[in-house]
Amino acid sequence: MSHPILTRPKSAVSTGVGLSGLAGLLLWFVVARTYGLSGPMSALANVVACGIPMVLWSVLIDRVHRNPSTGIDWDNPARSLSETLDISISKLAGLWATWALIACLYGVSRFYWVDNYYFSMRLLTVTAPFLFVASVPYVIWIDTRLKHPRDGAWALGQWLMGTGQADSAAIGDHLRSWAVKGFYLAFMLSIVPGGFGDVVSHPWADIISSPVSVTNYLVSFMFVIDVALATVGYILTMKPLDAHIRSATPYADGWVAALICYPPFILMGNGGPLDYHPGTMDWNFWIGDQPVVLMIWGGALVVLTAIYAWATVAFGIRFSNLTHRGILTHGPYAFAKHPAYLSKNAFWWLSTLPFLVTTGSTTDSIRNTVIMAMVSGVYYWRAKTEEKHLGNDPDYRAYARWMKQRWSR
Repeated sequence: MSHPILTRPKSAVSTGVGLSGLAGLLLWFVVARTYGLSGPMSALANVVACGIPMVLWSVLIDRVHRNPSTGIDWDNPARSLSETLDISISKLAGLWATWALIACLYGVSRFYWVDNYYFSMRLLTVTAPFLFVASVPYVIWIDTRLKHPRDGAWALGQWLMGTGQADSAAIGDHLRSWAVKGFYLAFMLSIVPGGFGDVVSHPWADIISSPVSVTNYLVSFMFVIDVALATVGYILTMKPLDAHIRSATPYADGWVAALICYPPFILMGNGGPLDYHPGTMDWNFWIGDQPVVLMIWGGALVVLTAIYAWATVAFGIRFSNLTHRGILTHGPYAFAKHPAYLSKNAFWWLSTLPFLVTTGSTTDSIRNTVIMAMVSGVYYWRAKTEEKHLGNDPDYRAYARWMKQRWSR
């Protein structure tokens, strides 16, 4: 018995959002490259340059602020301040308490005050007072418009103030959401300057000097695109943009699978238990004397990185690990449920070739290959935990059914 052909579910993000951000990024890249603006502030300007067009497209073209999923009531007059002020005070108390907790964790973690993370801490320290002040009118305003203003921040605030009972479910989801943002935003900001500075300042003569140089430069540029748009995603978790966090995964295995892929918990780093690099060399070392193969191999690496960056561009302003912020069905997600993980792991296999080692040791070759397979297994695990979380949404279940049918025909 044949089943009816399903249509692809509508994506929560339009294609135009990511493309407008990419256009803004490319425009700033041209400016920065022309005038030699390769410093940290220029790198931050690159994030702004891709963020502003995405916000404008989302609001003016897609009109996302009118989406029912925002929870904002635009059709009726706003509530009076007297109706919502108590709610806003509790919400601000909960929000500020959350920020204070994150600040304390940053402060006591020595890891955050060395190397690239020091840039993140300096930036967050400077911006924190402005965010503190801006939160007051923002919360007061949005509470007059929200259909259900009593959220997790309110639940935490009224509990801390002793004006109500603790809603453990709401408080837990609130804290998990901010844990995601606090952890990953600091990481993303820490890697913004380095990659951008490299692609802006690298001399053209060196870039085009060989297929390997071209490949490495294009790969680096794709990562600049990925980092910039992902950083915007972590910053703009806002209801008026319909980019708020619907839920952060409540599953412990999801947190473990994700966190072991990032510092300071990363297991794949130098000397880590999942480090597959000992005795290996870059891909070009093994095929450097075969120019045709070199170009084909380099081209494959660029394509894989482009798919990885495309997967981030498709999110627009909604990129985030460990959270549900709307279901994507367009771009590379029309072909695979986890295009970023697939392309990233394929890139690692092709660029590292873990089964080839300079030590001549069969043991090293086997060990590296097995460990590389374990790394790919970690990403398979991450994918499954994400599906478990997103599977609570009927929109994702519909997308999964459509994807299954697409590849079974």
